Amino acid sequence: MKKILFLLLIFTCCPSSAQEPGQLKSQVRHSIDELREFVAIPNDALEHADINLNLNWLTKKFNDRGFNSSVLPTDGESLFFAALPMDDSKPTILFYMHFDGQSVDPTKWNQPNPYQVVLKSKEGENWKTHDFEELADDIDYDWRLFGRSTSDDKGPIVMFLNTIDLLKKTGVDLPFNVKVILDSEEEKSSKPLPKAVKEYRELLEADFLVINDGPVHISEKPTVIYGCRGITTLSLTVHGPIRPQHSGHYGNYAPNPGFRLSQLLAGMKDTEGRVLIPGYYDGIDLDEATMTILKSVPDDLGGINDNLAIKTPEKVGGFYQEALQYPSLNIRGLGSGWIGEKARTIIPESATAEIDLRLVPESDGSKLKGLVKKYITDKGFHIVEGTPSREERMSHEKIVTVKEGSVTDAFRTDLNNPYGNFLVNSLKSTFDDEVVQIRIMGGTVPIAPFINELQIPAFIVPMVNPDNNQHSPDENLRIGQIAYGIRAFYGILSTKMTP
Repeated sequence: MKKILFLLLIFTCCPSSAQEPGQLKSQVRHSIDELREFVAIPNDALEHADINLNLNWLTKKFNDRGFNSSVLPTDGESLFFAALPMDDSKPTILFYMHFDGQSVDPTKWNQPNPYQVVLKSKEGENWKTHDFEELADDIDYDWRLFGRSTSDDKGPIVMFLNTIDLLKKTGVDLPFNVKVILDSEEEKSSKPLPKAVKEYRELLEADFLVINDGPVHISEKPTVIYGCRGITTLSLTVHGPIRPQHSGHYGNYAPNPGFRLSQLLAGMKDTEGRVLIPGYYDGIDLDEATMTILKSVPDDLGGINDNLAIKTPEKVGGFYQEALQYPSLNIRGLGSGWIGEKARTIIPESATAEIDLRLVPESDGSKLKGLVKKYITDKGFHIVEGTPSREERMSHEKIVTVKEGSVTDAFRTDLNNPYGNFLVNSLKSTFDDEVVQIRIMGGTVPIAPFINELQIPAFIVPMVNPDNNQHSPDENLRIGQIAYGIRAFYGILSTKMTP
């Protein structure tokens, strides 16, 4: 690595001659066919066989482009690694993407098989299905490809592969060493990743990391994100009678766990959404320069509120970007007894709240969980890890089972980092447009192990459309985003950084 020398360089955008429109459109058309082929291989993060089939596909496709590839075993599913031949005189970019996907419920999709890509165009409020042969002569960039992982995250992988094709066709001598690491468990928290990064440290060594996941800013301008929030979880189960009881016989006598849990949860926040647990926001200080960057993001707050159908947002921060700078405390699910047509006149035996805590770099996930647990005990609850015994029930007035999830750390790279400046300048030159710079995004990408172990800066350069429905039924990729992604990768990989 030549970090010290390289950081002395002044970053200037000197991209090779831009690809011709015809060449780009031809590569987009090829990308569509390749993405259909890739998506047709199911990639449920919970299915071992799916992951292996995807690894086979990736090995062939990267090897065909001249990469040296390896399947890297971990304590869970294997990672995929690929690298072009190395030149010690060049800096090294490490790209991170993932090829696993969320599980699907086909009954919720507006197509027979979520793993068979469907081509659609928008007509008013409805979507019209097209045959792929209609793309033979021309491509409408507003049409979309519907299928699981078209956008999250197989689309960017295919964009990258086709960019390599285009760079070769246009005779670009890459000014970088290029490495790629593809995660197979991103959709289930990438638990094996920290140990794997430590084990394969030398193989992954690079000057900076570029993550290609998530959507561009809603303005659809080129976007560079300098960090993402982390996440951890808590499951809280408050216990009442040892079995459900008749609400007529025991109402007003047997304590109701639903009410007790509701009272416990209600005290965690004020009426405007701010966490009241002491110390929860400690360490966060947003100076004037930071606030200027946050306010420069062209968010349409009225549009966000309209999309969410809410009149007034919570007051953790004065606006959307400021809100993301603080850790969150979210109830992601509640359950007790039976509801709807199955409702019964009973006092439930328990009530459960599933909670997620989104983390920022200033907040330690284990510490925040500890603060929540202290709040619970201060409210008079006895905490147990499993189902309480009869003896425990008889010894304590209020009992709650607390189960803790693993911690995925947040990360944030300095806004003045020279590699970040390079990415911003190359995208600005490529698209002749201002680049949206986001200090930290709300979602979580498990990148902290790379930063902690490799000691390199990391940046998210998203490629897909903001309304892609990732993780949801009818996930889709706008065809124009394929062109965008190829141009973005091309601009970055063809831009020389000169003294």
